[in-house]
Amino acid sequence: MSELDPYEVVGSDIKYRGKLLTLRIDDVRMSDGSVVQREIVKHPGAVAVVALDENGKLVLVNQYRPAIGAQLDELPAGLLDVDGESALAAARRELAEEAHLVADEWDLLLDLHPSPGFSTEAVRVFLARDLSASEDDYTGEHEERTMTVSREPLPDAVRRVLSGSITNAVSAAGILAAVHGRATGWRDLRPADAPWSARPGR
Repeated sequence: MSELDPYEVVGSDIKYRGKLLTLRIDDVRMSDGSVVQREIVKHPGAVAVVALDENGKLVLVNQYRPAIGAQLDELPAGLLDVDGESALAAARRELAEEAHLVADEWDLLLDLHPSPGFSTEAVRVFLARDLSASEDDYTGEHEERTMTVSREPLPDAVRRVLSGSITNAVSAAGILAAVHGRATGWRDLRPADAPWSARPGR
C-alpha cells in the first residue's frame, strides 16, 4: 500500500499475549487520512458441526460458559488449536469428543466472522450426516466434564433460536442455514474440504 491508501495498518502494539488470545492495538489510517487506534483480538479460529441424525434431529451440547455465567445449548464445536490440523479434521475430532459421534457424510454449511468489529475469529460450520457412535473415550476437561448431549427436531431448534433460547451466534447461524439447506435439497452446499482463505493464520 502507498502511504495515502485508506485502512492501512501503520503501527501495531501487542498489549497481551495469552494461551488462546492476543490483544493488540493497531494504528489504522482512515479514509480521510486520519489515524485512529483499534483494539484487535487475535483468535485461532474455530469449527462447529450441524449434526443431523436419520430422523432429522439436531445434535446439541450443553455446557457452562464462564464469560456470561450461563449454561448454553450449542452445536458441537471447538478451536483450531492443533498445529497442522485441517478444519474438517478438527470438526471430526470435536464431534467425536463432545457428542461421541462419527459421521460418514460431510459438507460445508457456511463460513462466519462472529465479531469482525474487533476479532480475527473465523468459524467454519460443517454439516454432518449418516451418524454413528464413536469409539472415542475422551471424557473432557474443565467445563467439558459436565457437558451433556441431546437431540431435538430441527424445527424445534429453529423456534428456540427465534425465541432467544439458543443464543450462541454460531449455533444460531448454523441451525438457520441447515433449514435452508434441507429445504433446497442441500444443493447450495460446498465440499467439506473447500478452500478457506479467511482461516486465521493463513
